[in-house]
Amino acid sequence: MLGNGRVADTQSFECLRGKYSGAVFIVASGPSVNEFPLQRYAQYPMMAMNGSICRFADAGVKPLFYICDDSSFVRNRLPLLQQGLALAQNLAFSPRVITALLAQAPNALNGRSLYGFERANRPVDGRAPMGDRQFAWAARKDADFECEFSLFRQKPNRIGFSRNIGKGYFSSRTIPYTGIQLACHLGFQQVFVVGMDLDSSKGRFYEQGEDAVPSRLDGDYADYILPCFELMAKRVVSPAFQVYNLSLGSRLPSSVVPKLHMDQLDDLLAAR
Repeated sequence: MLGNGRVADTQSFECLRGKYSGAVFIVASGPSVNEFPLQRYAQYPMMAMNGSICRFADAGVKPLFYICDDSSFVRNRLPLLQQGLALAQNLAFSPRVITALLAQAPNALNGRSLYGFERANRPVDGRAPMGDRQFAWAARKDADFECEFSLFRQKPNRIGFSRNIGKGYFSSRTIPYTGIQLACHLGFQQVFVVGMDLDSSKGRFYEQGEDAVPSRLDGDYADYILPCFELMAKRVVSPAFQVYNLSLGSRLPSSVVPKLHMDQLDDLLAAR
């Protein structure tokens, strides 16, 4: 992958498929993160994403993965991304992020455990992507994908879930959903999502006042976010793969992703 004339060596996610098991915590950026005692659960694998890495830095916890697929985050929040570079055991970056990062800090990825990943139907080998409808039709025959399909409307063809990150992921327009797909790929059976409030009015826990970057959550919720989570709940979640939301005030209904109190979380972890 190229950035400012330089090459970043990336590893393949294929070698990590099914490598892990048990529980994993995915820490997003909603303000409910401030209510979660990160250090109390530090013995479990965790994933940080975008600005949530500052919570890990404050707690002195090293996440298993730091995820970023938004090049604008690199431009707007480079110091936060650099915290992820310094703290995380592994990095999962999209080509856009790698290019934007190397343009600003050419040596930033030297010696790092870097995994490149891309959205579904965005080939990294130079091939042109299929049309959305064509890809969605093909994905219906691939056991690694769950995907909606419509001949008449474009948006349903972008609703899906990937069990194999090596083949790409569905963005859902919110990064916790990407983290859940990565957790599935890695083999985790229980996924606990922290800070998935999904409410633009609440902002991000690490931003204040004029420093806040505008969010598109409200505009994307009905068209992409909710439909993707509903698809996941119907076609992916099973006794072997469970997803829970630790944000009790989350916009996402508990009928789609169950919400847990902390005592319920402890009971589930103790039962394993």
